[in-house]
Amino acid sequence: MKTTESTNADHSADEFPEVEVKTHGMGEKLNRLRAAVLGANDGIVSVAAVVVGVAGATSSIREISTAGIAALVGGAISMALGEYVSVSSQRDAERAAIETERKLQEADPDAELTHLVQAYKNSGLSEETAIAVARERTALNPLAAHLEIHYGIDEEDIVSPWSAAIASFLAFFVGAVVPLIAIVLAPASVRVAVCVAVTLVALAITGAISAKLGGAKASRAVVRLVVGGGLALAATFLVGMLFGTTVG
Repeated sequence: MKTTESTNADHSADEFPEVEVKTHGMGEKLNRLRAAVLGANDGIVSVAAVVVGVAGATSSIREISTAGIAALVGGAISMALGEYVSVSSQRDAERAAIETERKLQEADPDAELTHLVQAYKNSGLSEETAIAVARERTALNPLAAHLEIHYGIDEEDIVSPWSAAIASFLAFFVGAVVPLIAIVLAPASVRVAVCVAVTLVALAITGAISAKLGGAKASRAVVRLVVGGGLALAATFLVGMLFGTTVG
């Protein structure tokens, strides 16, 4: 009868291949992706709403394009600034948590080990396993262990507000260009219809992409964006028509 040791030894390395897990940088990648997807959606909807709304008030392509360009530039800068401020606040909070945990480790490492054991027990591990895991993680990197279990933070993967701002700016710009080009190049008689159609298709694409990145059902994300975008365009066009007929 084989012992446990001999049984384990019988398993070859091919049966249990060594897996290299790379987590550093994942938070930063997700940060940029999130900013890019949100920026693209906002760029498409906001600029399309502006140009369609102005088109409802006037047929002057100069006025429509001027309003669209102004919305593109202002919106891209505003989006980038908002991302920078938001992610900066997140980064400051993460840095504060790191510093707090570092001080606690220096002040009373034994108490921190006890807290780590309790945290692992709360996550569902047995006391014996929790103690073993806590001791092993503490031996490797006590600060990293506490940041992970208490805050879900990797000190080597702090998000960058600059990368989020740049990704958001570029995505907004690219998204905004789509409806702007559509309404400028389309014949006057079908200008609004073409812009609306192109905008809804673009929203469907970004909705599908965002759903895929998040592991969600694409159809729901697409419907939400297309319906929401369609309502926004209809509302701004009606406002433009009302403004154009009642003012001047």
